[in-house]
Formats: sequence, C-alpha cells, structure tokens
Amino acid sequence: MDFTNIDKTSLDRSLLIAESDQLALYAVGDQTYLLVQRHEGTQWTGLRISGDGVFRVASLLAEATRHMYRDVAARLSPKNMAELAATSRS
Repeated sequence: MDFTNIDKTSLDRSLLIAESDQLALYAVGDQTYLLVQRHEGTQWTGLRISGDGVFRVASLLAEATRHMYRDVAARLSPKNMAELAATSRS
C-alpha cells in the first residue's frame, strides 16, 4: 500500500470501477487498485492497494459507518426524542 501523486494522463489506460464527485477507484492491473482523490484545485493523489487490501479497507469503512450510524441512531431514538421534547417544554 502506498500513497502517490497522480498524473491524470496515466489513468487513461486504467479501468474506472467507481466514482463520486471527488473520489474514484481504478483497476490498474495485477489485482491492484488505485483510490484517487480528484480535486481540480490540487494535485491528484492516490492510494494504491492490492485486491486483498480493497476487502480490508471496505471492512474498516463498514465499521466506521456503523460507528457513525450508532451515534446518529441513538440521538434519533424515540426515547431520546421524547426526553428532548420534555426538556424543551420545561
């Protein structure tokens, strides 16, 4: 796994797998992938990871998502919403 600056033209031969407004995932060959932060105002940077690394990073991101969701869900639970409503009325 390594971080690198990306020359935009070097991606012409790579297969775009997925993208959002500022991130993209490219298959670059030999079961290696490149997660690129694409921002017009700065040098593009990327994280080169193996196919196995994709699964490991996906697992970590899933854990982070669950952590964030638990926090939001706890604040929005019916019990907390009822307590918040009672507090705001007093």
